[in-house]
Amino acid sequence: MHESLRLRAVQTPIIPVIADLIRATPGTISLGQGVVNYGPPPAALEQLALFLAEPANHKYQPVAGIPALVRAIETKLATENGLRLDGENRVLVTAGGNNAFLTAVLAITDPGDEIILPTPYYFNHEMAVTMANCRPVLVPTDENYQLDLAAIRAVLTSRTRAVVTVSPNNPSGAVYPAAVLREVNELCAARGIFHVHDEAYEYFTYDGATHFSPGSLAGSGAHTISLFSLSKAYGAASWRIGWMVLPAQLEAAALKIQDTLIICPPVISQFMAVGALRVGRAYPREKLRALAETRIAARRALAELEGCVVPRADGAFYFLLRVATERPAMEVAERLIREHRVAVIPGSAFGLTEGCHLRVAYAALPQDAVLEGFGRLVVGLKEVLRG
Repeated sequence: MHESLRLRAVQTPIIPVIADLIRATPGTISLGQGVVNYGPPPAALEQLALFLAEPANHKYQPVAGIPALVRAIETKLATENGLRLDGENRVLVTAGGNNAFLTAVLAITDPGDEIILPTPYYFNHEMAVTMANCRPVLVPTDENYQLDLAAIRAVLTSRTRAVVTVSPNNPSGAVYPAAVLREVNELCAARGIFHVHDEAYEYFTYDGATHFSPGSLAGSGAHTISLFSLSKAYGAASWRIGWMVLPAQLEAAALKIQDTLIICPPVISQFMAVGALRVGRAYPREKLRALAETRIAARRALAELEGCVVPRADGAFYFLLRVATERPAMEVAERLIREHRVAVIPGSAFGLTEGCHLRVAYAALPQDAVLEGFGRLVVGLKEVLRG
């Protein structure tokens, strides 16, 4: 008897690994996990009384999501993203963005197929592709973690099923220009493959950068899969609610997957989501003002470091540092926790195997705690750079 050989090939999730190190080192400030330091809007939580008032809500509900939430999502997509539902596409409510991505992969691939992931990738995306017995094809980005379209074209094969883009990006904070995403989308259409675009950080942009939804492009509905989440902007990570907009041709497959994995998204969370979307983007926009100030202060702290490159990061809430050391990123991350009580995520988890890269998050804690953490990080990295 043995465990699945397929699962042996899947990387171990890095967040629990770092969490174990943090627990073993009391007083550590975590600049690791990508969450915000606020919860859902109060008006969203008021929806829970409506959930509890109806006993039928404790039973299974529609696989694709409760009608009130699907309608709220359709309105949000049309008004904020320019993405209108028509005969070519459908909405499927999911238990968060990861559920949506795995559903997409299972719906479009067979074992041995290939999914193109620009590096640095979001580690759960790479894990999902590997779990599906498919091959993640890794394509490097430029020095600012922007897409390299020529490199993407160069790796397309008869087994390619999709190109994945994440903007604003986790882990780099890069925001892809609309023109570039349009080119990716048109390339996918021309080659008869899917464009899977993750928009979990859509509201988190700075310094004039703007978010763009390629699913809004005319004629994109038949080959574009758009992924969204309430986890980040609405402070609802543990509620596990996201959704996907997918081509109508994939609906039957996606419903089979959803019914097998979760039957339906958690219904109490869907009620909360209805309330959150009624409040709308004014809520995350208000929170973003304070986060933008923290971002500026954190970047100012990093400016003290010589031998550490901080590439442009106009979105999300991460900096992906390049540290001029021969030490492996995981070794540096462990040392920062044990000797300086500050936690970051090694870039090796995101497919960056050459050089030392560290993802540093600045949204999970109040500003004073974040800046204390960045102070410790600067001291720790100065020691690392001294050798």
